[in-house]
Amino acid sequence: MTIDLDSVQRALAALPPEKQAEVLDFIEFLAQRQPGVAIREKRPALRDEAFVGMWADREDMRDSSAWVRQLREKEWER
Repeated sequence: MTIDLDSVQRALAALPPEKQAEVLDFIEFLAQRQPGVAIREKRPALRDEAFVGMWADREDMRDSSAWVRQLREKEWER
């Protein structure tokens, strides 16, 4: 079966953005069931992102649980 990609593109463009996202999710779901088919490019590893470790030198963030607990206590006192 051959599908006219222009008509598919027009139909997709006519949908609201959230429905377009659902269509893409469904296509990716189907592609996962087909060996060797990749729809999206692989994303870089999270550890390679620039923001990872940006607070590594902050002493108040050494124990993140304690830091969050202190913030909550300050807010609850109000």
